[in-house]
Amino acid sequence: MHIPADTVSLFDYERHFHTRVDPAIRAYIAGAAADGITQRENRTAFDRVQLMPRALVDMSSATARTTLLGETLDYPVLIAPTAWHRLVREEGELATARAASLTRTWMTVSAQASVALEAVAQAADAPLWFQLYMQPRREDTLTLVRRAEAAGYRALVVTVDAAVSGIRNVEQRAGFRLPEGVESVNLRGFARAEALDARGGSPVFKGLLAGAPTWADIEWLCRATALPVLLKGILNAADVPGALDAGAAGIIVSNHGGRTLDTVPATLDVLPGIAAAVNARVPVLLDGGVRRGTDVLKALALGAQAVLIGQPVLHALAVGGVAGVAHLLTLLQTELEVAMALTGVPRLDAVPRAVVREMRRET
Repeated sequence: MHIPADTVSLFDYERHFHTRVDPAIRAYIAGAAADGITQRENRTAFDRVQLMPRALVDMSSATARTTLLGETLDYPVLIAPTAWHRLVREEGELATARAASLTRTWMTVSAQASVALEAVAQAADAPLWFQLYMQPRREDTLTLVRRAEAAGYRALVVTVDAAVSGIRNVEQRAGFRLPEGVESVNLRGFARAEALDARGGSPVFKGLLAGAPTWADIEWLCRATALPVLLKGILNAADVPGALDAGAAGIIVSNHGGRTLDTVPATLDVLPGIAAAVNARVPVLLDGGVRRGTDVLKALALGAQAVLIGQPVLHALAVGGVAGVAHLLTLLQTELEVAMALTGVPRLDAVPRAVVREMRRET
């Protein structure tokens, strides 16, 4: 599909996305929890941080290449797990995986993908991670794990910040429903949560939270697989000891893109505290609000080893298919290299904190 000539940033892909996609699908993909405060804060947190340039630094050996979980990472930008790519493109996750391979980008495939995880693996040349929601029955969780292992996925990403779904008013008002032909194909045949009956008490505490995972489930999962297990959705440094004790191989600082609980902090604001609590024992990654290469550099300076992007990938997939996603990822990679050059940062394995300066908030 033709990419509009004025598409020169991730924000341009978002703008075109809103003019091309069905309103209900747009409400699902772009919608936030409640009043959207956290979603907006994810973005403005990056705007509050300034980059400090350096002049005349020798950049002759500069590279954006780094390592993550013992593997070479060409750029510290990964594709975050997002559900149902076939909502915006018939090829769905297959197209996203091909674009990721073209740009040497690691991709995290959602358990709620609209294409079988094995088919995505066959379409990909770049490393893949697999995202898990812990299922009501452990045997179903283990089935997904074994399938991911057999298909060659390199790590598991467990989402831990969505024991219940957020209150998404924009999505509710639009009346979003999955269209015919789009489903979570990897979850076919699995046990579902029992139907809610509010007559006996709270539908949340008596229904939705029934079978919600705990630290014991994470510990069980880490013992059940040789793959590294990263926990996505850590926003409070108080949860770091539990994650490490359970065996987590990495932490992803995330608030689900502001789609679960509104008014929680922006991920960038809590990143330094979580990185300090981790104290380099495992990698720390971040998602939420990343839209520029400068954002990537800011996150690395504040304690992340890499970032993930979710919504922008769906924007580009809707607008330009494989070419759109590859172009979007290339834009972000190029912007990162420009930011490195102008701040005098030749390598990303230890970005100095002095690269960033936080502006004072207005009182």
